[in-house]
Amino acid sequence: MRPLDNNMPIWTLYGLKRGVATTRWPKRAGEDGQAELLGMPRYHPEICQENCEECVDSCLPGAIALREKPDSTGRLTVDYGRCIACQLCTEVCPVGAMTPSNDWAFGVRERGDLIWTRAVTSPPAQELKGKIKRVFGRSLHIRHVDAGSCNGCESELQALNNPFYNLHRLGIFFTASPRFADLLLVTGPVTYAMRGPLLETYNAMPKPRWVMAMGTCAVSGGATGGGYACEHGLEGILPVDIYLPGCPPNPAAIIEALLLLLDRREQKVRGGRVVN
Repeated sequence: MRPLDNNMPIWTLYGLKRGVATTRWPKRAGEDGQAELLGMPRYHPEICQENCEECVDSCLPGAIALREKPDSTGRLTVDYGRCIACQLCTEVCPVGAMTPSNDWAFGVRERGDLIWTRAVTSPPAQELKGKIKRVFGRSLHIRHVDAGSCNGCESELQALNNPFYNLHRLGIFFTASPRFADLLLVTGPVTYAMRGPLLETYNAMPKPRWVMAMGTCAVSGGATGGGYACEHGLEGILPVDIYLPGCPPNPAAIIEALLLLLDRREQKVRGGRVVN
């Protein structure tokens, strides 16, 4: 028998020495690999300064805007579906009305839950959740379509299959054919050139079928939405079941959103803020 160091690939030996690399999250909290990650900025309307527009002027995708008539919700409209988490608003705010946070798990079922409000929306209907659970069981097959992404979202999708996250252990798989897919996962603002192929992919999927808008571009068009070459994301094109903003969303946030669809995680964000 040959010596071990002459016969075994270096990565196999490395793996044996390190042991199991896959995280125990989401079963075990605190092991999602996103410690100290900056997420969506938090809005504190109670300390927002009158006649200040610093955060509005700094927001490239227009996620922050002044209300025509300020009310109990505050002076500003904050739409996390348009936010790219660049943190510029937190840097320019003179009073701390916009502050950094590590709130990155922003997957929601309703688009309205990404808009900041004082009123917390009610949980999704149990009938829909029950239907999804009956159809999927504990597995999910995904067809991904890049509808004009910068490839930031794709880099995070690639990380789902690395040894740390190992998406397959959760019964979630990517498929090359829409005919075997349960979920259409879309990235990018939907360029005019990709609108046709996107619709063809959706129509080729068997019913029942679901759609996930991944990344701020797919949710709202992002910083380039409505430009000369693209739409405002999936708005008005396909019915969306899960919205996940971010530029890009990290792998843990993607997993959270997928498990939300499968009714294996609770929605954490309502009315534009984390409530769980």
